[in-house]
Amino acid sequence: MRFALRKLRLAIHLLYGMWVVATRFPRASAAERAELNRVWSLEMLRLSGMRLVVHNDEARLDSGVLVVGNHVSWIDIYVINAWRPTPFVSKAEIRKWPVVGWLAHQLDTVFVQREKRSDAKRIMHELANRLLAGEMMCVFPESTTTDGQSLLPFHANMFQAAVSASCPVQPICLMYEDAHGRQSTAPAYIGDMSLNDSLDALLRAGEITAHLYVCDPLAPGADRRLLASEAQASVDAALQRMRGAPVVVSGALIVEPGVTSSSSNSPA
Repeated sequence: MRFALRKLRLAIHLLYGMWVVATRFPRASAAERAELNRVWSLEMLRLSGMRLVVHNDEARLDSGVLVVGNHVSWIDIYVINAWRPTPFVSKAEIRKWPVVGWLAHQLDTVFVQREKRSDAKRIMHELANRLLAGEMMCVFPESTTTDGQSLLPFHANMFQAAVSASCPVQPICLMYEDAHGRQSTAPAYIGDMSLNDSLDALLRAGEITAHLYVCDPLAPGADRRLLASEAQASVDAALQRMRGAPVVVSGALIVEPGVTSSSSNSPA
């Protein structure tokens, strides 16, 4: 009964998100929309049994930056938006998902048709223009999800937007941890798993901590392949740093509903 109730609460929260976007976004400023998105995403994490811990947040850039990170799950998007609301590049199929697809569209997601090679040029042009306009954009350069234990190669094509716009790249690393301080694969959305199966696995996993490590920004340079390699190295180093570390690392920012605090009671 409790399990079914938690799923019902998540469904209600998704519908509430549609109401917020439809009724409050049209009258809200960009800053107000971002805050509504952040608070809503944070509640989405809470209802999923998850809290957020952000590391090295002082390295964060807030405009005109391409954010790139490893990709584990559909919930990565809500983790990132609970940290810093950011438009994403996403596969076109998500646009067709009930509720979630509509919300993604309203939040300025850029949808890419991967089966059309010509679509990549359109995406790069749009990303570069939005970066030049001072926006943050987020991409997952592995181009698929993994269990989070290791990284797949970062595809260089997504980095061309940063090179073209001469904008920095900010790598971030996501890692999920269970209540015993072990890296968890419960949130992973991989293989032939359905969205419903993935949600069930997450809700049955108990308390999960989402760790988000903000890596130091990278200058764009002129070589997208070198930039992709540097970004992957930064994310991999952050993953190794967080793996096996205490649940709360010294100086980390604990982000929970109504709580944003810096922790200093654990060794780094």
